[in-house]
Amino acid sequence: MVKSKSLYHLALAGVLCAIGIIIPIFSPVKIRLDPMSFTLASHVAIFLAMFISPAVGVAVSVGTTLGFLVGGFTMPVVLRALTHVVWVALGAYYLQKHPELIDFRQQVENRNAKLFGLGAVLSIIHAALETLVCVPVYFGQGLSGAETVRILLGLVLLGSFIHSMIDYALSLLIWRPVSGTMRTSRVS
Repeated sequence: MVKSKSLYHLALAGVLCAIGIIIPIFSPVKIRLDPMSFTLASHVAIFLAMFISPAVGVAVSVGTTLGFLVGGFTMPVVLRALTHVVWVALGAYYLQKHPELIDFRQQVENRNAKLFGLGAVLSIIHAALETLVCVPVYFGQGLSGAETVRILLGLVLLGSFIHSMIDYALSLLIWRPVSGTMRTSRVS
């Protein structure tokens, strides 16, 4: 039996870290264009952690980053993972102020529009941070300036935005049936 909410959150963070590390390693649905990689559902554990609390969100973001580092991923991939701490913290703090958005037992006016807006804002931040990490990598490859900008804006920025929105939507689909149990768990 769980003795405290913090222990419960620690256990959830551990499970979500493991899932967040396993999906990118073993998923058959991935596109790899170093330093970019797009793996379906690779952000789902991080989004779910963000829905739980800021501490769990940040812990899972840091944990998955360490997992990528220990797993031998390239430094750009590890640094891209590290940027997740920023948008996850922002999203989790926003949701802490507006918990009704992800508590699907409550009626919320324009919930879908608000959730879409949150996902879009977080995905823009996510994509922008990953693009910043990739700037030195792509400018160091000897490509023309125009080609580098095209890759950064098209592949990295737009690709990361779309990838983030898809994973966000998947996360909401998973979260919806469990939302009532996660936020109101009877834990002493």
